[in-house]
Amino acid sequence: MTQDVRLLAKEPAKALPAFVTDAKGRLQGYVTMYLRKHEPLTLWVEAPQELREIMFARLSRYLIADDAEIDDVSEEYRLLHVIGEQPVDGDFFHPRYGLGGFDRWVPAAMAIDEATLMSAEAAEALRMENGIPLWGRELTEGMLAPEAGLEQQAISYQKGCYIGQEVISRVKSAGKMNRTLTRFLLDSSSPVEAGTALLDESGTEVGVLTSIAHPHALGYLHKKGFGQTTFALAGGQGSCRIREE
Repeated sequence: MTQDVRLLAKEPAKALPAFVTDAKGRLQGYVTMYLRKHEPLTLWVEAPQELREIMFARLSRYLIADDAEIDDVSEEYRLLHVIGEQPVDGDFFHPRYGLGGFDRWVPAAMAIDEATLMSAEAAEALRMENGIPLWGRELTEGMLAPEAGLEQQAISYQKGCYIGQEVISRVKSAGKMNRTLTRFLLDSSSPVEAGTALLDESGTEVGVLTSIAHPHALGYLHKKGFGQTTFALAGGQGSCRIREE
């Protein structure tokens, strides 16, 4: 993991995001860790469903402590993210959508009032408005972890050795990125699809949109587009501009 797991012991009521990288510092997964109140000590690792088998194999491969074991409990629990309520015992603070909120683990068989749940469309709009990357969209296998703008939350530059640490440390030392995750506002009322290229005044591609919930969008701006604020959308679909803080 790219994050210092010992931080969980210091603040056990907080969730801890982290990347999993290969020896070249390239992304293999994005996970969230929790220190659960179990005996013996239990560390939970949550990841996107499509990474279930990959992460279990990865963790099992590097298990070197004789007094530890790994179990897959995916079918036993359900993860809820709660916004706008006071936390209860067992909740974990995690700004998963860019707001103050809590991750809450409940038994998979527990009945949930569906009327209290936010729609998938509203949740997508919320994460894009707050610039939160999603696995499979802004976070993809093979990319450099610092490109996603989650360094402060998911990367520790003080912890001990981990796979890919040398490369990630070099990226930080160089202080240069070839692309950065950016929030945009669409100026066009026409439907725009993820994957639409961003063009500068000369028509050169300088970025791409990865997620869209009109008028909000997320995407990557390439180095040659740094310093610009307004872009045309490929295919004559209108334009977009960088969203100011």
